[in-house]
Amino acid sequence: MSEVNFVHLHCHSEYSLLDGAARVKKLVERAAELKMPAIAITDHGTMFGVMDFYRAALKAGVKPLLGCEVYVAPRSRLQKEARKDDSQYHLVLLAENNTGYRNLMRLVSAGYLEGFYYKPRVDRELLEECSEGLIALSACLAGEIPTLILSGQVEKAYDAARYYRDLFGSGNFFLELHDHGLPEQKLVNKVLVELAKAEGIPLVASNDVHYLSRSDAEVHDVLICIQTGKTVDETDRMKFDSQEFYLKTAQEMTACFPEYPEAISNSLLIAERCNVERDFTQRHLPEYNLPEGVDVDFYLRERCYEGVRKRYSLVTSEIEERLEYELRVIQQMDYSNYFLIVWDLIEYAKREKVIVGPGRGSAAGSLVAYCLGITNIEPLQYGLLFERFLNPERISMPDIDIDFCDDKRDRIISYVCDKYGQERVAQIITFGTMAARAAVRDVGRALAIPYAEVDKIAKLIPTELKMTIAKALEQSKELQSLYKEEHYRHLLDTSMAVEGMPRHASTHAAGVVIAKEPLVNHVPLYKTSDSGVVTQFPMGTLEDLGLLKMDFLGLKTLSIIGEALENIEKRQKKLVDIETIPLKDDATFNLLSQGETTGVFQLESTGMRSVLRELMPNKLEDIIAVVALYRPGPMDQIPLFVQSKHGRKEIKYAHPVLEPILNETYGVIVYQEQIMEIAARMAGFSLGQADLLRRAIGKKKKEILDQQQQQFVDGCLNNGYTKDLAIEIYNLILKFASYGFNKSHAAAYALIAYQTAYLKANYPVEYMAALMTVYYANSDKVALYIADCRRMGIEVLPPDINESETHFTVVNEKRVRFGMAAVKNVGLGA
Repeated sequence: MSEVNFVHLHCHSEYSLLDGAARVKKLVERAAELKMPAIAITDHGTMFGVMDFYRAALKAGVKPLLGCEVYVAPRSRLQKEARKDDSQYHLVLLAENNTGYRNLMRLVSAGYLEGFYYKPRVDRELLEECSEGLIALSACLAGEIPTLILSGQVEKAYDAARYYRDLFGSGNFFLELHDHGLPEQKLVNKVLVELAKAEGIPLVASNDVHYLSRSDAEVHDVLICIQTGKTVDETDRMKFDSQEFYLKTAQEMTACFPEYPEAISNSLLIAERCNVERDFTQRHLPEYNLPEGVDVDFYLRERCYEGVRKRYSLVTSEIEERLEYELRVIQQMDYSNYFLIVWDLIEYAKREKVIVGPGRGSAAGSLVAYCLGITNIEPLQYGLLFERFLNPERISMPDIDIDFCDDKRDRIISYVCDKYGQERVAQIITFGTMAARAAVRDVGRALAIPYAEVDKIAKLIPTELKMTIAKALEQSKELQSLYKEEHYRHLLDTSMAVEGMPRHASTHAAGVVIAKEPLVNHVPLYKTSDSGVVTQFPMGTLEDLGLLKMDFLGLKTLSIIGEALENIEKRQKKLVDIETIPLKDDATFNLLSQGETTGVFQLESTGMRSVLRELMPNKLEDIIAVVALYRPGPMDQIPLFVQSKHGRKEIKYAHPVLEPILNETYGVIVYQEQIMEIAARMAGFSLGQADLLRRAIGKKKKEILDQQQQQFVDGCLNNGYTKDLAIEIYNLILKFASYGFNKSHAAAYALIAYQTAYLKANYPVEYMAALMTVYYANSDKVALYIADCRRMGIEVLPPDINESETHFTVVNEKRVRFGMAAVKNVGLGA
């Protein structure tokens, strides 16, 4: 493999949470720098980082060895008795092949799902079931054999060694030698060498890596203090008693074990044997349960044509051509099952009266989704592009995110679990990282720096998105001045060393993954205290592995809409279908133009209300635009947009060809879809190519931008435009690309905004009661809505003395009564 004869087989990355101080990328880069042919990842009890590690290692030209240091229960993993089962043994497992990798995922998953007791634990029963394809190392001083040796139970240590040798097979179990300068290791190593000779078990040297260089030992110590809630100056705490747990060179490792050269060379032999390959080209989508003998593409087409006849009184050739085009792309990309799965899910929600949003993200640009009832905004009317959602020229997983009323989201997840099987469905992990301010506060506590001093430093770091300590140092002269003082420099340097590292694992707010076979065949699983089973890999990795990821989002506004509709039905005996309300309602646009949008989705901030009063919207397209524009950056274009709408500023187009694309936004580029249409109209790009241009601009890489500019200019020249005009338009696209918003998402959310405005304008008492019912636990919100009620002439009555309901009850067209629970939670007087 290499001239270097040593490979690190026992390494803890940042994903040994608050214990490993070696960042994945730097770990493999350091191995490459040391010319090591391979390196392993063996985080404590988890496989959180193995895919990040796998890809980073291949990129660095280093062979990735995938493993885990598992915790082994002293008795059964199912026994969880205080004192008897409080401690666990360590055991290092490395996947020799793909079978071993699958077994490792099963073991690590069972550690959480079945054996968790302080730590995720496996046991001998599980190891016996899942030993194939694994190479095992006896681990550190916390391993079973070293623990028995140190407790004077040498004969039992021999028994354990023989057990693991026989379990994993001759040549698959190694006795692990460590030398971190600890006296206990010298004693253990002596017995291990004797044991190896007596039982024919090979030795291997390793270094239990927890950080990259000796100088990182202090940072690692701070991480442990953050984990354990201790400070560095406390004596009674967990602490590594040497600074030798770093990624040593081959020469340093050889010098540690001069008498055992085979222990060094065996590390290389193990690395040569480990050959796990992960495939990122396969897809593992579940299959929709079709009627017997029915083809999936045919069934999807039937559902779409059934839907298109319901949606349109007249199916024009334009509608049919768009539908056929989308179906063709979906079938070519083999996503018919996916659309049927989502369709079935929405149908279930509607049957169960779970309110579903009109769409979210780019999926609203799909006519197929609209015909299936997955989305509820007509894509042709609003110029929404299918290619923004599913690009035939870029193979990627489709991504239909769905909003449900937040109080019934759990029912949707339960339905998916019941339909596809609990073992095939899980929620998705996400990692809370130590952001700039949080890192300073955590490190300050660990270093026992007085709170006031830490607080002063933390508050000098802006709360902007993607802010780092380094950026804050560049921006703040006061911070620069404090950094010159050694005391504060130490705090900030240590904070920068841990900044961005994962601090804890939690459940993604919306993500759900569904597979066609048990998930544990593809991804290790994890169990949280609150959300049940989640994957150990985050969302992006799951998509790369070809698994179906969906976002089921709980949207409080949909609960408000549902509550308002119930109020209307109860008081007025009237059924309002929110999906078919008129989209040109005068009362609604009058309310919007007056900025009376307290409690209206997306439109209730003071700044947004001011914009609405200036804009005076009179069509849904205006609301779509304002939802897209009201963000840092594009907000600068709002005055031009407003003045152009009202004729106070002449609308100008760089060329007449842009007018049909930009006229609805009064000459201002607002949407990503407009950029795509400009490229298609002027440069002859297909919409798929235009989407690639949009993505390329977002990456801001000069070589890609130069290449795209050349293609754009060449396309314009071929279509008869001048080079100067082509460059001018390309630069215009570049300018607005960073502002450009996904129109499909803006349109869907603008529709929800309109729906809530419609209810407030036409059913004010019912709507305000619904708002306060849903928000009754939020005193600030309810106080705001009560004040708005008073402005509207609606009286909010206190409850009857015996009343205990949480609802705000509609009394009549001018009165609402709130319940006793609202009094308690909101602090309102009875």
